[in-house]
Amino acid sequence: ALYKAVTDYVREEFNRADQLLDDRRRGNVGFALTVLQRRLASSPEAIYQSLRRRRQRLQAQRQALDDLANRRQERSGDADAPFDWESYEEAPAEEAEELEEMVMDSATAALTLAELAAEIATLERLEAMAHDLCYRFQTDRKWEQLAALLQDDTHMQGPGGQRRKLVIFTEHRDTLRYLSARIATLFGREENLVFIDGSLSREARRAVEDRFRNDPDVHFLLATDAAGEGINLQRAHLMINYDLPWNPNRLEQRFGRIHRIGQTEVCHLWNLVAADTREGYVYERLLRKLEAEGQALNGQVFDVLGQLFQQTPLRQLLIEAVRYGDQPAVRARLEQTVDNAVDRQRVRELVEARSLAAETLDLRQIERIRADMERYAARRLQPHYIQSFFLEAFALLGGAAHEREPGRFRVTHVPALLRDHARAIGVTLPVQRQYERICFDKALIEGPPLAQFICPGHPLLDTVVDLIQAQYHPLLRAGAYLVDPTDPGTTPRALFFLQQTIRDAAQRPVSREVHFVEVTAQDDGLHLRDGGFAPYLDYRPPTEAERAVLADGVTVADAVVLETHAISYTIENLIPAHLLRVRQRRESLIDKTLAAVQERLTKEINYWDQRAAALRRQEREGRPNARLNSALAQQRADELAARLARRKQELAQERQLSAAPPVIVGGALVLPLGMFGSPPPDILDRRITEALAMQAVMQAEIALGHYPQDVSGESRGYDIESLEPQTGRLRFIEVKGRRMGAETVTVTRNEILTGINSDEQFILALVEVAGGQAQPPRYVRQPFDPRLQPGFEITSVNFDLPHLVSRSAPPS
Repeated sequence: ALYKAVTDYVREEFNRADQLLDDRRRGNVGFALTVLQRRLASSPEAIYQSLRRRRQRLQAQRQALDDLANRRQERSGDADAPFDWESYEEAPAEEAEELEEMVMDSATAALTLAELAAEIATLERLEAMAHDLCYRFQTDRKWEQLAALLQDDTHMQGPGGQRRKLVIFTEHRDTLRYLSARIATLFGREENLVFIDGSLSREARRAVEDRFRNDPDVHFLLATDAAGEGINLQRAHLMINYDLPWNPNRLEQRFGRIHRIGQTEVCHLWNLVAADTREGYVYERLLRKLEAEGQALNGQVFDVLGQLFQQTPLRQLLIEAVRYGDQPAVRARLEQTVDNAVDRQRVRELVEARSLAAETLDLRQIERIRADMERYAARRLQPHYIQSFFLEAFALLGGAAHEREPGRFRVTHVPALLRDHARAIGVTLPVQRQYERICFDKALIEGPPLAQFICPGHPLLDTVVDLIQAQYHPLLRAGAYLVDPTDPGTTPRALFFLQQTIRDAAQRPVSREVHFVEVTAQDDGLHLRDGGFAPYLDYRPPTEAERAVLADGVTVADAVVLETHAISYTIENLIPAHLLRVRQRRESLIDKTLAAVQERLTKEINYWDQRAAALRRQEREGRPNARLNSALAQQRADELAARLARRKQELAQERQLSAAPPVIVGGALVLPLGMFGSPPPDILDRRITEALAMQAVMQAEIALGHYPQDVSGESRGYDIESLEPQTGRLRFIEVKGRRMGAETVTVTRNEILTGINSDEQFILALVEVAGGQAQPPRYVRQPFDPRLQPGFEITSVNFDLPHLVSRSAPPS
């Protein structure tokens, strides 16, 4: 009854609006009635509140009018403001909501006080009907369907019985509040749902998004279309459109929140449509066509949904359905228009055209990028080093993490100390009290449930690192003794850890790196060298016996002199390469950001400039707007223009990079094994053996047509980097030379983890040496089981050499 009564009112007012001579006013009335019809389909609460606000606003207008002439001169409001459908549909969600409220509550086709009084009486009757439906009868078939879906549909539960994350979209804040209360009552808990609407700041939205993704107790996210722009809800793969936008671009944006690159689950979408309503009938036909074509095109129809109705807007079809849907000829024409818009061949052409708009790179760029990616992958901290550090440090700080599946952990307790520290240092997103799943390997993100990827930049890891540094920095600065088990000499060397920062023109940190510099004092002066990626990984702590030798201390050159030379070496030899890497990466990112900012803000500036011009025209005609005047609209345009100028200036500052002087944050004294007495009798022989083995492997790689490079002095976790010219791929070769008949081979933790990181590109080359001659190398591919990676306290592992040889093959 309420649907028919409100629809009849909308149709009658549309007919009256058609008689208006003022095109601008006719457009505004049409928009107001369109919004009212959409809210009717949304929820009893949305239509009740909309009718109530509209009735109050029209009553206020009536009280301010003495007679028709006075009314025509003084009646103001957005009813007389020129309405632009295109600007409305392109406006950000928050501004679209604000515009709806301004226009819908006041635009009327009434030309006389009598007509206005009659419309108010109609609104009072409709408002009473909506009130009874909301608060007296409490009958809502649409809500009943949603409640049944939430409780009974098997997709809502994971295999272990846990409730899956679900996103529910609505167009209206009134409906959002209505659903929040209903769902909280249904499940008996308010804390299991969060919401996003246009009233939240961008920072607040990101905080809600983070809580929804990470808090296992939060199952539902309710959102208006404010969450359809710039928010990543990939943590969920279930979505319900409680009501449907009349702009297909909005529908595409909604589905894009969960259906993103990297989504590993099959996404499920439910659309709640009242098929027995006039506009619902059109939407149902559209959705059935989309479902059929989506199956034929692997779901890609949603990628081009916004382009399907460019000739005849979807809202126009829905308005026609509301006004004339009882006429068979109109109904047939609407059906045909929908079928033509979602024609399979047309959709396929749009999908193909979209796929051709990809950026291209030249071959040399691709090869360079691939080589860099392969090097970074071989020596990356993720996942093994970060996992080892995080679990050890997190437990030390009082946290609790339990492995639930291999490599996947549930964090059941994040101590208040960590959460308070996160707020104090201002991490980008809040640290949660618990996390349903975390992992350190991208391959383990997919669930169920989906895991948080703990990596640099994640607030939990960043907070743990910062707090550990704050608590234990004095120990790092005091230094330590480390032993180099491969050095038979007797001269110690200093290893310095230097942190160096690249800043932009506003002195904001852009990149930080830790450099390692080794300094050795010899008879002919100081010798300095780049310590490489992580040289300490190849060293070990002194044994108890070695500590006894160190009891009287170790004599080295003046520490201040050594530090000064280490800083100078870093400035001259290491920082320029760091600055160049950052600049190359930064330039590309800034160019893309500038283009996006320019496009978005220019569109908003143009919208408010046009709005201000239209309002000035109204004011000159004696029809001022009570809620928005031209000065305020122009102020908004000017503020946006100033914001664009500021953003351009900020981006210009971000381009201007400079390197801050390096700061020594720690150090160690590296002690050669020979300092503790005679080295093992085979250590000198081992160095000769390894040199012969390196030579043999280099020759074998050259014979294969490859281009090998000796990187054994850079602590990369492998000795040779060899380029395959046919494929452009790199291979990382760790060389192990042993005397004929040896039973074991020692591999460091650094080498093992590099091998696991590199997988098929890593080769363990075994070379037996006898009588000063190296035998032909043997290659072992994927030599290390990733399930048996050494623990945090392990520095090296002995492997059975005959077993490794049995798995080997000639170089290829």
